[in-house]
Amino acid sequence: MFAGTYTALVTPFENDRIDEAAFARLIEGQIAGGITGIVPVGTTGESATLDHAEHNRVIELGVKAAAGRCKVIGGTGSNSTSEAISLTVEAEKLGCDGALLVAPYYNKPSQEGLFRHFGKIAEATKLPIILYSIPARCGVEISVEVTARLAKAYPNVVAIKEAGGSVERVSALRAVLPPEFTILSGDDSLTLPFISAGAEGVISVASNIIPAEVVSLVNAAVSGDARKAREIHFRLYPLFKDLFIEPNPVPTKYALALRGEMRPEVRLPLCEMGDAPRAKLAATLRQLQLIP
Repeated sequence: MFAGTYTALVTPFENDRIDEAAFARLIEGQIAGGITGIVPVGTTGESATLDHAEHNRVIELGVKAAAGRCKVIGGTGSNSTSEAISLTVEAEKLGCDGALLVAPYYNKPSQEGLFRHFGKIAEATKLPIILYSIPARCGVEISVEVTARLAKAYPNVVAIKEAGGSVERVSALRAVLPPEFTILSGDDSLTLPFISAGAEGVISVASNIIPAEVVSLVNAAVSGDARKAREIHFRLYPLFKDLFIEPNPVPTKYALALRGEMRPEVRLPLCEMGDAPRAKLAATLRQLQLIP
């Protein structure tokens, strides 16, 4: 259901308020680049610093701007089950095509707690659910076993964004999940090896800047054109790495600002990049002819 290329959208700010015009322009660029879908208010969208009204507004803007031309997956995860349910139900009302639900962070629940958390959310919505496992941020991994249990118990749990950095885990997931269950890479630099192990796409940060190029990488890899996929991967790899030279989405917003697409503004506790990382990222963008 969710194979393809999805962009984990940044949330543009101007003077600490959502820059709605810049957000709409960003989405137009994504659609022009052939993206399968957009993911507003995920980690890259600074969801942790948006209040509930802002969170829902960003999703509303995403659905409106997409206007049915691409899928919209709302980031609705929380470390509170009741809050995640509330955000997911609202995303359904706003017209999203699916919901991305990160593992509860900070609480460090047991695997049984994770199963019950996602199960309660699945019971509260008709939206297709994409699980999001990123243990480096959450302190807990959604196990292979719990992923399989959720897929079996809840028909609307249909995919997982895998950001644990392990190709072996992708193989383990593919071995126990039904064929129609979609595995998506959560790291641009691992998209190619993940697809080789059974993933079917990516939720990308880099596609904020280069949507068409990431689409081409995914299409080549999924279609079995290994030579073309490797060529694109190695050409883009320096950018994939440099976009995480400082905490996400700080470098991505700086890159977009260098292209005149938005301000580089982020909300505390994130802050602007240092001089040396800025220079390194700018050099990579010039090498790829993305800025003058």
